[in-house]
Amino acid sequence: MDRQKIRNLAIIAHVDHGKTTLVDGMLKQSGIFHEKQVVQERILDRNDLERERGITIMAKNTAVFYRGYKLNIVDTPGHADFGGEVERIVQMVDGALLLVDAFEGPMPQTRFVLKKALGVGLQPIVVINKMDRPNARPAEVVDEVLDLFIDLGATEEQLDFPVVYTVARQGTATLDPGRPGEDLQPLFDTIIQHIPAPSGDPAAALQVGVSIIDYDPYVGRQAIGRVHNGTIRAKQDVAIIRADGSMIKGQVAALHVFNGLKKVAVEEASAGEIVVVSGLEDINVANTITSPEDPRPLDFVQIDEPTVAMTFMVNKSPFAGREGEYVTSRKLRERLFREAGSDVSLKVEETDSPEALIVSGRGELHLAILIETMRREGYEFEVSRPRAIIKEIDGVKCEPIEELVVEVPETYVGAVIECLGPRKSEMVNMENKGDGQVRLTFYIPTRGLFGFRSEFLTVTRGLGIMYHAFHHYAPYTGEIVTRTRGSLVAFETGETTSFGLENAQERGELFVGPGVPVYRGMIVGEHSRPGDLMINVCKKKQLTNIRSSTADIAVKLVPPREMSLEQCLEFIAADELLEVTPKSLRMRKQQV
Repeated sequence: MDRQKIRNLAIIAHVDHGKTTLVDGMLKQSGIFHEKQVVQERILDRNDLERERGITIMAKNTAVFYRGYKLNIVDTPGHADFGGEVERIVQMVDGALLLVDAFEGPMPQTRFVLKKALGVGLQPIVVINKMDRPNARPAEVVDEVLDLFIDLGATEEQLDFPVVYTVARQGTATLDPGRPGEDLQPLFDTIIQHIPAPSGDPAAALQVGVSIIDYDPYVGRQAIGRVHNGTIRAKQDVAIIRADGSMIKGQVAALHVFNGLKKVAVEEASAGEIVVVSGLEDINVANTITSPEDPRPLDFVQIDEPTVAMTFMVNKSPFAGREGEYVTSRKLRERLFREAGSDVSLKVEETDSPEALIVSGRGELHLAILIETMRREGYEFEVSRPRAIIKEIDGVKCEPIEELVVEVPETYVGAVIECLGPRKSEMVNMENKGDGQVRLTFYIPTRGLFGFRSEFLTVTRGLGIMYHAFHHYAPYTGEIVTRTRGSLVAFETGETTSFGLENAQERGELFVGPGVPVYRGMIVGEHSRPGDLMINVCKKKQLTNIRSSTADIAVKLVPPREMSLEQCLEFIAADELLEVTPKSLRMRKQQV
């Protein structure tokens, strides 16, 4: 296709500002679906976890055709923990749609994604979304976005950004905030007018930068990237230059380009096109596909380092091997290194033990999504408590600091500040948003955020909203006590009974109900006081020949607290482990 008719763009924004919904509208209005076709919401969120949680985890590619132009669109995650997806995508595109909520304005992740986009010289288009919100304030939000551009050192050309006002859910766009839009035509026209056609020389030596690794059960690994220079062909012999500079050879088995939600096979693709290359098994993100006769590597954007680490281990609990399909250290190792090959912000390191690996990521959610994905695939393993990665910078022990933004009703401001005080936080801004809402901004050590989400939801009665993103490294702030209560630990292996639980619930809050198999050392609840307590939840009532007509009716059990994966990771202490299987999540003491 003519390079002048191609536009490569990424859609970037803070979490929940409407990126995937906007892509839905662009796909529908480009005519790739027939009139009576039933199309689900958030088409590109194909992963079960993405649909359940309402967030984008993996970057997705699609392409739409509009008036003879091909728009290659990449939908990126908005959550800070998946920032690595954004960092590698900016290599593939020439422009970015920066989505900003018409009420919330720029948020922490808006700053992060915009900084990456401006850093590689992308041409931005600002899209003020959710114009249908009753408290929308588009004029103020545009000013806030401009201040953010200036703060991030944007060039004169980047500061002269066009602004489009949209309601992604309705599929409308307008250039005048005072006049409602009818469709997304103004947005399409702005993209074609302001995002430059891709550069590159189709006749030069081949250079394809790999930004995404996909997996197809029929053809194996697929490398998705942009042809920066040259022309790539099916069945062509190529060289792969890895990040460490080493080079291997391979052959392109098949070549595809995007068309709507489909991959269409092509014989060749030239500079400027985004392609899917099959047949290169040993390829990873940040590799360059090039010519064996004239190998030329591409420079890649520096990916930010992980900030949180966990130890993944073979399951050694008394119930090990009962529920999982893949339980050996070899299977665990293969799966984790495969993940590290496609997720540039994830690191997997060996330990002294062949049965344990250290996995480092961008945050608790990043690692929790990996754990949940693996358990759904049939893996059984154990993980340790998340811990912040401490670095030595200029001889000083330093730890990662996050920018935390919370929005709460005025009545809960004091309670939130009180919770964050012992976690070594520093409040840097307080802003009244109107409607009784207050936005607070803090700098807080990553360690201080462990276990905070559940406490935050409790003190704000579920009415608070919180976001956080890595900000900088700073000198270690000292010990943080995040959990003041101990664990209730099962005294013996067996099945829980109502009689045993009735006695145990007086000691704290239980996580298990009656009839649940437990083992010695398994955590069955939270103690009401500091320190752990061994309790017998399997105790049976001794039978006698003296009976009372009402004695057994009086057993009253408080419903147990349901613990999600994230809550379990927040709860476990340094001497405790989380046992993860396809059917169960069990917390236990390391030594009993």
